[in-house]
Formats: sequence, structure tokens, C-alpha cells
Amino acid sequence: AIYLGETFCSYISINNSSSFEVRDIVIKAEIQTERQRILLSDTSKSPVESIRAGGRYDFIVEHDVKELGAHTLVCTALYSDGEGERKYLPQFFKFIVSNPLSVRTKVRSVKDTTFLEACIENHTKSNLYMDQVEFEPAQQWSATVLKSADLSSERNFLMGETYKEPILIRSGGGIYNYLYQLKLSSPETVQSRFVGNNVLGKLQITWRTNLGEPGRLQTQNILGNPITHKEIELRTLDLPSLIVLEKPFTVSLNLINMTERVLGPFQVWQSDSDSPDDKAVMVNGFQTMTLGEVQVSSSLKFHLNLIAVKPGIQRVGGITIFDTIEKKTYDSLLDLEV
Repeated sequence: AIYLGETFCSYISINNSSSFEVRDIVIKAEIQTERQRILLSDTSKSPVESIRAGGRYDFIVEHDVKELGAHTLVCTALYSDGEGERKYLPQFFKFIVSNPLSVRTKVRSVKDTTFLEACIENHTKSNLYMDQVEFEPAQQWSATVLKSADLSSERNFLMGETYKEPILIRSGGGIYNYLYQLKLSSPETVQSRFVGNNVLGKLQITWRTNLGEPGRLQTQNILGNPITHKEIELRTLDLPSLIVLEKPFTVSLNLINMTERVLGPFQVWQSDSDSPDDKAVMVNGFQTMTLGEVQVSSSLKFHLNLIAVKPGIQRVGGITIFDTIEKKTYDSLLDLEV
């Protein structure tokens, strides 16, 4: 059984089964796949001088397997027999390369945080000891692996950093789940999140089998949730840690222009709502605020004075942005609880 990501290793023996010495042997070994031919060994420039009657010439070839499907190891020998006549001997050894594991992913977005779950399933007949399952995020993302506080982490701490206990995924369908937390690496990358692609990154997976043979795979790009283009975005910059009932408080907000044109001036107000929950936090003072223009790929910071009239965790609802030039209304931009 040979699997993708492993190193194919073959011991090849050229045997002289005749009663005479053969000379000037040119030996070639190559791998043929559906897409390419890879030369593994070639003695054309320095042929084997001779192999005596009943003798042999041995060598080892290795190849990092990077394709699935049918492979053929082609071994050929070109030599001179006892009468000096050049002879040619080809041999073909076929094998199939299978997938050692499958990776299934789920992506969930919660506000500014994206969670990536990767489920790895072992399809081989051998236990796999995972040396490393590392997520390499795309340029605009930073990633943190989330782990539970279990006894194995305590053992690793006692052993020090020299030895890291591998994760075992058992043969014939064993699975293990990894969870990564992704955040945009800087506020400047918010724009690219909407105008660029939604690639999150790739997984680099390395493992060893029961006898320690290594394997390595890299997944294709993992995509995030479909991106909907936004013209503007409203983000919370600062919020008081303690809010007192029926006493005014200030929230600092940032209005971001996500387009390639200048937007505004704007007006900001809190729309009326029939839901009583949305009236738990209201604007304090002037009900309409006027803001200036927002340049391309830029933002405008402003403060909103609010007052809470109900205790407990309350949602700030109904904050509406109106573009006075384009006569366009943006609502449901702010998802904020106080």
C-alpha cells in the first residue's frame, strides 16, 4: 500500500542469471504517471563496468509521491553479452497510489472572528501519528489553534518542549478535529476582505506511521463564507465598561468607506421600531447627527450619545446612516450589545 504524501522507496536488484559476464551495463529507473515521467536513476554517463555470471548489482531509488492513481516503476538495462552484442531488457512494476486521509472543513463567522474546523479521517490500514497539523493563513488573516486543557498538555509541560506527544488517528476511519480562530491581521485589511477573494489559507499536515515512515500533505486553498460587497461599515471603537441605568454614556464609532469613490456627507439617527427591546437604549439629545464626507478607503470617527432605560444586556438597535448626496439609507450596520 502506497499513499499520497509518502516517500516511495524501492530496492532494485539486477541479476546476471547467465553463464557469462555482461559488460557496460546502462541501468535506468523511472516512475511513469498519467501526467509525467520522473527519472530516479541513470548510469548512462558512468555505466556499470561488469556483472559476473551469477552476480548482481543492487541499488535503492526513492520518490516523493505527489499524484494519485496508477504509477509504473520502469526499470531498463542495456548491456553487452558474452559475444559483445548489445541487449536490452525492460521490466515494469505497477502500483496504485491512494489517499491516506481526507480533510473536511467547516467555516463559521461570528462578528469579526472566523472559526475553521478541520476534521481529519485516516483511510489507511495503519495508525497515523500526527506530527503537525498547521494552518497557514492567507496574508490578511492571523490564526490561533484552539485546544482544550487536557492531561496530555500537562504531560507535555512536564516533559518540556523537547518532546511533543503526537496525536494518534487510528487506522480504518479514525478521526480527529482541529479548531482554528481566524481574525483579520490589521484594520487596513478590512477593505481587502470585501474587494479581494475569500481565501482563508491552507493546512500543512505531517505524520508518521507505525514504523516511523514520514508523510506530508498540503491541502488546497480553504475558502471562507461567500463575501457580500459592502459600501460602508460601522464599527465600535470604544464602549464604557460600566453603564448606569438612565445616565447618559458615549460610544465611539468608526464609519468606513468600502468603495472606490467619496461618500457623504451623512446623517445619523435612530429609526423608530415597534419592538420594545430595541427601545431599551436610545439616543440622548439631538436625534439627528450630521457627518462630513468619507474619502476612498478611509474612515470617519464620531461619538454617539446614548442612554439606557432598561437594565440587563440590551441591544443597540435602529442606528441608521443616510447618504445625503446619493439619497441612500443604510440600516442594520451596527451589531452592538451593552
